[in-house]
Amino acid sequence: MSFESINPYSGEVIEQIPNWDEQQIESALAQAASAAPVWQSTPLEQRCAIVRKAGELLRRRKRELAEMLTKEMGKLITESEAEVEKCAWVCDYYADEGPGFLADEIIASDAGKSLVAHQPLGTVLAVMPWNFPLWQVFRFAAPALVAGNTGLLKHASNVPGSAHAIEEVFREAGAPQGVFTSLMIRASQVAKIIEDDRVHAVTLTGSEPAGRQVAATAGASLKKSVLELGGSDAFIVLEDCDLDAAVKVAVASRYLNSGQSCIAAKRFIVVEAVADQFVSRFKQAVEELQLGDPMDPATTLAPMARTDLRDELDQQVQRSIEAGAEPLTGCSPSDITHAGYAPSILDHVKPGMAAYSEEFFGPVAIVIRATDETDAVRIANDSPFGLGGSVWTEDLERGERVARKIQSGATFVNGIVKSDPRLPFGGIKNSGYGRELSKLGMHEFVNAKTIWIG
Repeated sequence: MSFESINPYSGEVIEQIPNWDEQQIESALAQAASAAPVWQSTPLEQRCAIVRKAGELLRRRKRELAEMLTKEMGKLITESEAEVEKCAWVCDYYADEGPGFLADEIIASDAGKSLVAHQPLGTVLAVMPWNFPLWQVFRFAAPALVAGNTGLLKHASNVPGSAHAIEEVFREAGAPQGVFTSLMIRASQVAKIIEDDRVHAVTLTGSEPAGRQVAATAGASLKKSVLELGGSDAFIVLEDCDLDAAVKVAVASRYLNSGQSCIAAKRFIVVEAVADQFVSRFKQAVEELQLGDPMDPATTLAPMARTDLRDELDQQVQRSIEAGAEPLTGCSPSDITHAGYAPSILDHVKPGMAAYSEEFFGPVAIVIRATDETDAVRIANDSPFGLGGSVWTEDLERGERVARKIQSGATFVNGIVKSDPRLPFGGIKNSGYGRELSKLGMHEFVNAKTIWIG
């Protein structure tokens, strides 16, 4: 078996890499175990300098890495460049803020001195997806490595080039052998890695079924896990919003990365008072999107990453239409690109339809009409997912009030839902548990050790 990278625009096979055998896996685990105590004892300032250097290398190689991302998983070249830059930002952020996050916390008690020390757990396994091949990894790796952990990466099978590039960046930045290693393994081999005594924690970004499997294995092994799973984010449009602004962000939020984002707006919950106006303007803007070559600056919608993902999405769309959803535009595959799907909108979506309860991971917007604010909140929370969401209103106090009622890890008022190194990121319900980014993200993979001195 091999890892195969296929250009989603042209269908060209870019790279094939053989799956690792048991000897290669054992060598990687042994190297990580050997590197762990050395890396933990490396001065924090030096660890920060290496992560900062990784950010510098990302910026220096931005165009090269962006072209690799676009060819390997299909996103627009401008989106790829932005992803590389964001990875450099997270390296800078933790190089700057990590020492403060890891500083001892002095706590008053009956001791002469008592404190909490933040110490690395050891080796963390990261199981990462293909949709943001660099960002998903760096947002885990930057804080984990600064904290003194070593990292093992099991990347998605269709982005082997990204997996190797990340390892190269850290090695060139000065990380010793074994501090960060990309494993060329299959999903079926992950459980054995988690169970290995040389691995101390696991983080996964991916599907709900994959999350359940990883959580079960980690739990049985009594190891810490962080899961960022699927999402079906609500985009609530209230009657007093700026419709022009809401429509503009609605298009960006749904069709960025060809809609292949956990925090993309997926369910557009619009109150009846402005539903027709919003849908009309939204449809017009969506129909102006241009599916095509993601390397072409004129292209505004990228192909999907793989044909099997496109076909799965289309099956969900067709099941929803058969159940009564109204196809406003698109709603079918496109032969303009190898793995293309037309920019699509389903209107009048109701309970019982696939579009109401399932995550649609592609360029399909779901419109659900609500009677009023109370009904919109009810619909937003009537979902097994709880990752992100947004509220659109010109009354900011109202927006905050509604945001507090939404069951999610993050809710934005009058803004696109996004991850930011300064803010914690993660979900509730079937969207997972734990947090990435910010101080909370760094503390997920440290031992908060109490030290009491009489």
